[in-house]
Amino acid sequence: MTQTVSGGWEALSAAMSGPVLGPSDEGYDEARKVWNADIDRHPRVIAGCTSAQDVATAIAFARDEGLEVAVRGGAHSVPGHCVVDDGIMIDLSRLNQVVVDPAARRARVGGGALLAELDAVTQAHGLAVPVGAVGHTGVAGLTLGGGMGWLSRQAGLTVDNLVSAEVVVADGRILRVSATEHPDLFWAIRGGGGNFGVVTEFEFRLHEVGPTVQFGLLFWEIDRGVEALRVIRDAIAELPRSVNAIVAAALNAPPLPFIPEQHRDKLGHALLVAGFGDPAEHERVITRVREALPPLFDHVQPIPYTALQQTFDEASPWGLYDYDKGIMLDELSDGAIEVIDEYARRKTSPLSFVFVYRLDGAFAEIRPDDTAFGGDRSPCYFAFLIAEGLTPATLVADREWVRALWDALQPHSRGLGSYVNAIHEQDEDRIRATYGREKYERLVRIKQRYDPGNVFRRNANIKPGPVRVHR
Repeated sequence: MTQTVSGGWEALSAAMSGPVLGPSDEGYDEARKVWNADIDRHPRVIAGCTSAQDVATAIAFARDEGLEVAVRGGAHSVPGHCVVDDGIMIDLSRLNQVVVDPAARRARVGGGALLAELDAVTQAHGLAVPVGAVGHTGVAGLTLGGGMGWLSRQAGLTVDNLVSAEVVVADGRILRVSATEHPDLFWAIRGGGGNFGVVTEFEFRLHEVGPTVQFGLLFWEIDRGVEALRVIRDAIAELPRSVNAIVAAALNAPPLPFIPEQHRDKLGHALLVAGFGDPAEHERVITRVREALPPLFDHVQPIPYTALQQTFDEASPWGLYDYDKGIMLDELSDGAIEVIDEYARRKTSPLSFVFVYRLDGAFAEIRPDDTAFGGDRSPCYFAFLIAEGLTPATLVADREWVRALWDALQPHSRGLGSYVNAIHEQDEDRIRATYGREKYERLVRIKQRYDPGNVFRRNANIKPGPVRVHR
């Protein structure tokens, strides 16, 4: 139902159950902060929503006042889509409830929940949702773009496990969407990003995982970089279904307790291997890699699944300066490997790195048109090229490093297409290439139906267009 709120943000405060903050209020500066320190924006008002109705009220206020809308879940958007200058930030962080039905293997998750919060509750029942690999990431932003992580080979993307959702659309209606309720909108939010409304609750399918998994980290110094990446590629090609691996290239060995002190901060490439089934299968992968090329150091042990999910949390803390680009590769070809190894030596910040996922198995068993996720579902690699620094000056240098590396990898890629959660700039050609013509046009029609005024445009934006009539 469409609602009107007028009379300034004090009226909004009176109409909402959650807190409303203006620039002079205590807590405003903390509430407007986001994960990426390079983003420093000042909303006119921050609406701390505690219900879907609060969200609908905030959207109505934004419409009445002519304010641009930003939606904050986990505040992990690298380009800062979740905060806006002189507009309204719809803050979902209080909507962080997680409720599990272990018998039905379903979880209902608030739109402001973090991955670590979701993992903690589901793991109490030996269950998990396939999500990303940094615990302080928000569930909402990750899911709406697709969601890849440790369980992608075993159980698909996060969107492949979405059963239903509660969505507040631009006219203030609160809709439950699923395969049978507003199926067009349900399809669109599974990969179409935040273009279509504010998701205040997700319902996910759960899988048996943990509570203990096998973990291994193997590291090679940069002098053997090309050889190491080739060994890594060959090992990934032979992984059993119960095992997954992530490549951390151009990595400076972090100061973790299990890393020998004399090797900390050395530049090189690492392979991280997680096993979710028979420990012997995981051990066979580790042994095969060690024998092919003994690493400079390695560390192998069983760990809690929740610890695996937070492996990268300390490497990606709040308050760093960040920029990223993503690129999809059919293969880790010799040419791609040589480019990655060469550019590893050119970075400025020891915190910058390249993060490569292998996408196959369950990921490739979903038909491309079943969800709005950009790109086809044939097996591939997705590389995140990440500039990360302690200072703005360091970011300036490694932002250019990321862009140059992305350009150099283009001849080895699937083209302009990417992953919407790794599109930093508003590049319409790249967004179109990510989805492909037919899927993009379908998304445009759905956008026209649910958000004809492009209220939700702080994202990899799909502009509304006319609905085509087929005769």
